[in-house]
Amino acid sequence: MEFDRIDRKILEELQREGRLTMTELAERVSLSVSPCSERVRRLERSGVILGYHARVNPEALGRGLLVFVELTLASKSAAVFDAVRQALLLEPRVLECHLISGAFDYLVKARLSAMREYRDLLGQILRQIPVPAQSNSYVVMEEVKESLVLPVGL
Repeated sequence: MEFDRIDRKILEELQREGRLTMTELAERVSLSVSPCSERVRRLERSGVILGYHARVNPEALGRGLLVFVELTLASKSAAVFDAVRQALLLEPRVLECHLISGAFDYLVKARLSAMREYRDLLGQILRQIPVPAQSNSYVVMEEVKESLVLPVGL
């Protein structure tokens, strides 16, 4: 899909503030409301805009512990990858999971309440994987930057 300057500006504005009214958005991108609304609908229909979300403070929910885990599987096959995928998709404490090329197989990001919960989560994950796996964990001491805003190339 081709994006012009206005499409990119719409994407930039909505990424930063998804609750803008169409009137506010139109004003920010220098369009009238109707063409702005149509552009947003087109971006939604085409799958460029995937949704709108509230960003919640993890501390407010007692989930201040951020942990990254590398998982290295002892053997690899389509069936093993599928089993790992299914186990991690069903775990709500896992925020992200990525199959990685390189020194390890999966990178998992989890938000938890305490180290005890992390120990329980890791044990659960390792029990659900159908082959032996090695894990390396990284507990975040300070979150320097976290952003969901993608550069749109204005």
